[in-house]
Amino acid sequence: MRVAAERGVPQKERQDLADPGAPLAPASESDWSVVPDSDSKSATDSGASPKGATETKSSTRSAIGRPTPSKAAISKSALASLTDWDAARIFLEVVRAGSFRSAAERLTLSINAVRRRIDDFERQIGATLFTRDVHGARLTDEGALVVSAVERMEAASFELLRAGDGLAGAASGEVRVAVTEGLGTFWLAPRLVEFQQSFPNVMVDLYCAMRSADVSRHEADVAIHLSRPAALDVKLVRLGRMHLMCFASEKYLETYGTPKSIDQLVKHRLVLQVADEAAANAAFATIFPGYEQRDLIVMTTNVSSANYWAVAHGAGIGVFPTYASALGGKIVPLEVELKWSYDIWLSYHATTGRIPRVRHMIDWLVEAFNPGKYPWFKDEFIHPQQLKTVYMGEPLTHLFGGFPMEGR
Repeated sequence: MRVAAERGVPQKERQDLADPGAPLAPASESDWSVVPDSDSKSATDSGASPKGATETKSSTRSAIGRPTPSKAAISKSALASLTDWDAARIFLEVVRAGSFRSAAERLTLSINAVRRRIDDFERQIGATLFTRDVHGARLTDEGALVVSAVERMEAASFELLRAGDGLAGAASGEVRVAVTEGLGTFWLAPRLVEFQQSFPNVMVDLYCAMRSADVSRHEADVAIHLSRPAALDVKLVRLGRMHLMCFASEKYLETYGTPKSIDQLVKHRLVLQVADEAAANAAFATIFPGYEQRDLIVMTTNVSSANYWAVAHGAGIGVFPTYASALGGKIVPLEVELKWSYDIWLSYHATTGRIPRVRHMIDWLVEAFNPGKYPWFKDEFIHPQQLKTVYMGEPLTHLFGGFPMEGR
């Protein structure tokens, strides 16, 4: 298995530029804007009118007398002369990410590289797409039209990729699975050998991250989420429910004692996994009103594995899924009335789901989260101490037992 990389990300700057006078495709106007940020450069004027543009009643003239094309003139024809799809994708990523900096991080490019590609894209189509000032960047009206056109190009490219995948028609090749980091690390990765034994010719590309992948944009063939995806053009399967509660190590409890309530919890040391900083801050304020995070939290981390090892070795009290006990985690569940849950969703595109290797993966994932087989994924909460009596399957402690030192 390897970590997935976004397809289509340019590996080097291309120097060739298309005709700067290329017209744009017809598109309805939308209200897209980029949130200003501090990484934006100062204003530039890269939106000179295409040479030879014909003045209409709705056109206006610049100070030097050249006609400025109207929106209707800009949207007359398709992006026929556009030769750099990578630049178009980067433009779309800037719009969706909200800033040049966020887009650069998602594309693993430098901010300057993203800005250069946007400048190139503006020259190719002959229009200014963003206005830039000290406060950030904002889409122009022309940029809003281009968003719609590029989204249609993107959708067509994804359909082409799916059609190519479908031609293979065999249970072989690559399947890209996107999943949240905790479920990927502790639940799926140790069990994927089962799938590989049944389908040895399928290479699994397991991408573990807290940001949900969008299968409609071909970011993955199959994706697992902890909230229902909003996309309308994907197939959804509710796999089950993940229940969470407080845990600590025996070493910690021997040193600091065992809390029995939230009131007692405020006297202890907490380890917090932060996937979404805003959500984590809101949750902390709700659970511990009147307290500052620095008063209770001794460590924060962004990944489940670091969170587990810190708590398992006595750093403090943390939150984990109830199945941690079933996997042999070296942590003890606490009798604190602080429990919550997330529904687990699987998404895939209908076309992709008809590809044999992807269909096999979908079926395996549905079974891997089967609440009837694995009771910790049922809708109702089951305390970890009761799992031994309700789970009838083989022991799972061998799937994640840490790193044993015997024999080394």
